[in-house]
Amino acid sequence: MATKKQFLKSKPVVKVTFEVSAEAAQGASEVFVLCEALDWEKQPLKKFKAGHFKATLNLPTDAKEDYEYRYCLVMEDGSEKYDNDWEAESYRPNGSGEDNSVVSVVAA
Repeated sequence: MATKKQFLKSKPVVKVTFEVSAEAAQGASEVFVLCEALDWEKQPLKKFKAGHFKATLNLPTDAKEDYEYRYCLVMEDGSEKYDNDWEAESYRPNGSGEDNSVVSVVAA
């Protein structure tokens, strides 16, 4: 998964674009991002003809210094597979014996 960030000067948000390559999607029919900043609700990514998925989400910059996120692949058979970003900025334990990917919303 690749992420791109656009910091807005007019609002306390950063636009984070999440993109999951066709290879990483492994034939999934749907992909969602679960993000602490958005109350862990599944945010759908749009599927493109080439097999990759993409979505841009607004994450607040005035609440915390960083946010953890994981993404969920919904496979063709309807099962869910949770995975972390292969290219995450960092990882943090999630309390379930696994790690979550971390995206920073602080301008460098």
